[in-house]
Amino acid sequence: MQYFNNNLFADAISSYEDARYVIFGVPYDGTTSFLAGTRDGPDAIRKVSYNFEQFLPEFGYTLSEAGIHDLGNLEVESLPEDVIAAVEDVARELREDGKVPVALGGEHSITLGLYRAYQSECFVVCDAHLDLREEFGNTPYNHACITRRVCEAGAQEVFIIGARSGTEEEYAFAQHLHLYSADCVRERGIATILDEIITTIAGRSVYLSIDADAIDCCLTPGLGTPEPFGITHFDVRDVIRRIGPLAEAFDYMEVCPIDAGQTAAVAGKLVREFIAAHRLHSMQ
Repeated sequence: MQYFNNNLFADAISSYEDARYVIFGVPYDGTTSFLAGTRDGPDAIRKVSYNFEQFLPEFGYTLSEAGIHDLGNLEVESLPEDVIAAVEDVARELREDGKVPVALGGEHSITLGLYRAYQSECFVVCDAHLDLREEFGNTPYNHACITRRVCEAGAQEVFIIGARSGTEEEYAFAQHLHLYSADCVRERGIATILDEIITTIAGRSVYLSIDADAIDCCLTPGLGTPEPFGITHFDVRDVIRRIGPLAEAFDYMEVCPIDAGQTAAVAGKLVREFIAAHRLHSMQ
């Protein structure tokens, strides 16, 4: 019998029943406001994941031992509220089964479905944009509104890392949140900022969301809404290594594979980092 490659995430070799981490993709970009293509993000991330060795030397850990299952891609509807509801249904099932979800986007509106299922007390997001609009494109479920919707869904503490774009009204709303702009990260250093965040979230549940455009578009240009003068992939890696182990749910959104593969490669590597960091922390 011959063996065939599939389009699932590398090292996702566990059955659903045995898995601790469950990956699923949401290929949706129905409210994209600039460049379309993030619907292709989940499969681009999976494809490049086969480029990496199972062993992560920084952790001294072999990823295939973590217990990973990949459900594949969710079949999505046209309306964002329907996609969000479907994601919420999947996430609730994962939570009931004691799994740690790893969602691959797709546009950032998807995050709301996962957040509603977990209702984490703290929401930490890396993003170039504040995403605090009341509505955009005639819908409150646009990807430009996600962090506003998470605030309304019950997040007690919201931390935005890397933002450098938003309306005057959004910046006024952000005064009530923990905002660390890209310039702030550059001036203060990500380690100092993460120390503050970890102190604030201590003992509370955490949701971690990564929007690929948090990273400077000159470094990872495969983005639907690119912004220059951002944080680096090293900064995001530090966020994942330190906040990731504390998170009960994780997503990586807005990879738009229109570049030479850099953005998907960073995402694939960082998803692996999240799983390894989270697993080792849980074993302590």
